Amino acid sequence: MSERIMKNFLAVFIGTEAAIKASGWADLSEAQSKERERAGIEAWGRWVMSHQDVIVDTGTPLGKTLRVSRDGVEKIKNQLTAYTIVRAESHEAAAKLFEGHPHFTIFPGDSVEVMECLAIPQ
Repeated sequence: MSERIMKNFLAVFIGTEAAIKASGWADLSEAQSKERERAGIEAWGRWVMSHQDVIVDTGTPLGKTLRVSRDGVEKIKNQLTAYTIVRAESHEAAAKLFEGHPHFTIFPGDSVEVMECLAIPQ
């Protein structure tokens, strides 16, 4: 029996102003917001537990961004909100792990972008 070849994939959680607006999150009362946040965190935890065998790095939420270039350091805003690294046999299989994820079914997230972590050329 041959061993399955697994690759690592970076999943980047995207949040947009349009997704926040469409979710109605800003219209929730403080109590409703806290309850939805609690439910989202619990659902995210269940997602992690059900995928623990393929999670390489659970990741974390992401904070504010500084861009560094030859021109120096500047504050910017992007749509990246969190990341996770998973292991899967294919790009499609990795992407399917995030179908129905709480990031966009409970939280006001927009999407999850999944890309293969490629080997450094030698």
